[in-house]
Formats: sequence, structure tokens, C-alpha cells
Amino acid sequence: MYEANQIVAETLSMLKRVAEPGITTFELDRLAEELCLKRKARPAFKGYSGFPGSLCVSLNEEVVHGIPSRKCKLKNGDVLSIDFGVEYKGFFGDSAISLPIGRIDQQRQNLLNATDQSLALAIEQVQVGNRIVDISRAVQNHVEPLGYSVVRQFVGHGIGRSLHEGPEIPNFVSDGQSPRLQEGMVLAIEPMVNLGTGKVKVLRDGWTVVTADKKCSAHFEHSVALTADGPLILSSRKEFIS
Repeated sequence: MYEANQIVAETLSMLKRVAEPGITTFELDRLAEELCLKRKARPAFKGYSGFPGSLCVSLNEEVVHGIPSRKCKLKNGDVLSIDFGVEYKGFFGDSAISLPIGRIDQQRQNLLNATDQSLALAIEQVQVGNRIVDISRAVQNHVEPLGYSVVRQFVGHGIGRSLHEGPEIPNFVSDGQSPRLQEGMVLAIEPMVNLGTGKVKVLRDGWTVVTADKKCSAHFEHSVALTADGPLILSSRKEFIS
């Protein structure tokens, strides 16, 4: 699973370098698929329930599941969220980042910072004996006091020999029993945080999720293994930061 997630990490790092004003989201998708295939992996999203792309590329008010398009060119001031997954040797990797394109305003940058920080705080809760709700609380307690909203219709998940496995990992505290974390679990933790309302809707394409008030959204995700010594970020991009 580390190998699978490092292919994801390498791909996201490459996309971060090339995602500039003028490039299309279709071109980003093509570059991601090329690198994935070069590493002998399979793009996990392509064909998943009919999804047409290798990447989910979501711009500004798009929260998740945006479809790559030849018509969609990145422009200065955009916020781009990229979600990517692969299957490698029977195991899956999954990670997401949100990027500023060119220069973005401070309000949007603050949103990106807060969402990224909430993921780091959530990962700290991946400890033997804790519960899923401890991860959820870490995200919610960080972003809501800052005035942001957590998306409730979409959540994180377990990951392993399937792309989506149990347990579900909400980014908010919910009622009911919360599973206890055990050594050997691998969790895809993915805060989705909005500048305005937490309410979302799905566009007519059947995939793209947008904020109900059209305000900006941010999305960060890591696949994290729970070891006896605590969390191990399988999709860490440290190896690829130059």
C-alpha cells in the first residue's frame, strides 16, 4: 500500500508543478495517467461507476468529483482540487490536494491553510485505542471556529484491496457508536471544507459536487496506516518535494 500511495504522491507532486494558468484539466488528467501507467499502476478512478477521467479535478466552488475537460483552462486566482487514486499490485492508494493557481486572494489562501491544517490534526488522532469520532472531531473543531463549514454528504473511508472500504470517516461528530481504531487499519482521511455553507449539490453531469452558495471549497486527503507507533502517512509527498 505504501508503494501504491507513493505513485499517487509522485503524480500529485508532478501536477502541482505543472498546474499553471492556461493548462486544461484534460491535460492534467493525461499527464497523470501517463505517469501512472509508466509506474505499472492502474488509474483507480477511471471507469469507477462510469467516471470518465483518471483525476477528479474540482475548481473553486466545485467540492469533489469534477470531470477533466478540454474546455476548462486554469486561470489566475483559481483554487484547484485534485483527487487521484491508483491500484498497484492489488492494493489501492488515494490522496488529494488543493492548489492556488497563480495568485489567489487571502480569503481563499486562508481556507486552503485551514483545511490542510485540519487534515494534519486529524492524522494525529490515528492512534491505537482512539475512535473514528476523534478524527472527525479534530477536523470540525479546527475549521468551524474559523467560520468555515464542513461538507457532510461526503466522507473519508477505509482503503486497502478496494478503493472504498469501511469504516466511513466523517469530518464532523455524529451520533451513534464510533468504531475503535486498531493497528493495521488504513484510512483515507479527507476534509472537505467550504468558505460558506456546508450544503452541496450535484450538477447535471451526475458527478461534479458544488457548494450550494457557489463559494469556494478546499479538499485535502492522505491515506494513513495505523501502526503500533501511531500514524504512518502512506501518501506523504516528502520524497518528491524539491
